[in-house]
Amino acid sequence: MKTKETMVTKGIMWAFASSAMFGISTTVLQFVSQGEAIPAPWFLSVRTLFAGLILLVISAFIYGKHIFDIFKSVMGVISLVAYAIFGLGANLLTFYLSVQNGNSAMSAILQYLAPLFVVIGMIIFQHKRPLWTDLLVFIIAMVGVTFALTKGDFSELSIPMVSLFWGIGSGLTQALYIVLPRPLVKRHYPPMLILGWGALIAGVLFNINRPVWVGVPKINMALILSVGCMILIGTVIPFIIVLHSTKFASSEVISLVDATEPIVTFILSIIFFSLQVNAIELIGAGMVIVAIAILQLSHGHLEKKAEKLNN
Repeated sequence: MKTKETMVTKGIMWAFASSAMFGISTTVLQFVSQGEAIPAPWFLSVRTLFAGLILLVISAFIYGKHIFDIFKSVMGVISLVAYAIFGLGANLLTFYLSVQNGNSAMSAILQYLAPLFVVIGMIIFQHKRPLWTDLLVFIIAMVGVTFALTKGDFSELSIPMVSLFWGIGSGLTQALYIVLPRPLVKRHYPPMLILGWGALIAGVLFNINRPVWVGVPKINMALILSVGCMILIGTVIPFIIVLHSTKFASSEVISLVDATEPIVTFILSIIFFSLQVNAIELIGAGMVIVAIAILQLSHGHLEKKAEKLNN
């Protein structure tokens, strides 16, 4: 009989594999956006449309005709469309532009700040009382980002200002990506179904702006493999894996493994893009990862206490 510790370890390993795949795809995105010079609108049209279709086909096999239940509620449709546009679609666009104008390692760190933006949003808009750990996390994260972006030389940034702008935007839209689908999750709609419909809606909107058949880049093996990697390894497969990991470990534990993504991105960027990093930059990136881990732990414990009181 499997022990609880064995089950949790199994969940962590699955979550690690998922986050590592996201890290690999983030590195590939730099190749796609810079090396192949693929226009962002065309790439986003392809990625979201096909990722959405694949996820919905899988969902149809699992849930059958219930994949359309999400459209029976007006509020459900509003939440889904808002998630598709301001969460998923906006996040993919801002992150792509951040990587295209800078590098995948720094963009991954900036996007990793999303949980901090979620908490700040709750404090501002919902008047939630901040925890003492929130202030600690904010200070650590800001110092870490400053170190990572300046490499210790405060007179200049290690990435262009435009990349920093889109990187912060990707963190904010990632926060919306986390928050906007919560009403749908509370209604017990499967996460795979939410992502599938969200990606398809975003894909249709991206295609209205730039159809996949217009201005197609030069087709070669590198383009096919890289775009295929972004669709499968960067979206479909890791999402399915992380859902599988929740069968063995709590979401609180799994969320801590998210740190694998920026770490893998940093390592691969050094190997394949000869990214030059110094000790200050690594310390800064590490501070951001530690800060977000503290944030997730503190709020995870708070949510567990709230659930116990409600029960």
